[in-house]
Amino acid sequence: MKLLDLFCGVGGASVGYARAGFDVTGVDLKHGKRYPYKYLRQDVMTLEIEFLRQFDVIHASPPCQTHSITRNLRIAQGKTTSKVDLIEPVRLMLQRAGVPYVIENVMGAPLIDPIMLCGSAFGLKVRRHRLFESQVKLQGTVCNHKQQGRPVGVYGSMNDEIPNGGKTATSIDQARQAMGIDWAIWSELVEAIPPHYTEWIGKQLSTDNTQPVQHADD
Repeated sequence: MKLLDLFCGVGGASVGYARAGFDVTGVDLKHGKRYPYKYLRQDVMTLEIEFLRQFDVIHASPPCQTHSITRNLRIAQGKTTSKVDLIEPVRLMLQRAGVPYVIENVMGAPLIDPIMLCGSAFGLKVRRHRLFESQVKLQGTVCNHKQQGRPVGVYGSMNDEIPNGGKTATSIDQARQAMGIDWAIWSELVEAIPPHYTEWIGKQLSTDNTQPVQHADD
């Protein structure tokens, strides 16, 4: 099955889907130098609907700065932030394409009937709670924070103070191990999805034959 990963970044989500058996193509505006699969450097919002329909499943991780809790951290640190929010335009584009899709975003994002995944459920040192919306019925995970202990933060800047105590990762190696991504640099890791998440979702998609379910808002 062919899967298209929109806003693919360095390919954390793509690797998870590939592990689940999908033939993956990524699309993003960035250079894609470290992206591990077929790559199209293009503005996602300019893609033709007929191009999208060539794929069996589409994953999208639209910009989420408006909803991210780390935006408040960056404001407190005097850093600039973005208010980009493409969730609704991307959803409409995917609905027009008529292809089974998954939209990923941060906690607090306006997704429809999403499941939540946490790094602690996969034995990772990051928590990185993320929401996933789909017309296909998916199963989420249960957090295991107690067994995980103090997590490793992979956001903001390296070796940063974290509100309520703790710090972000102190080295790139620690960050890579915490995320389960061994090929990315820091600026890519802070935006990435651990491959464990999409491998979990991909296995459900491949065994469920991507049969869509109706949401309450449909």
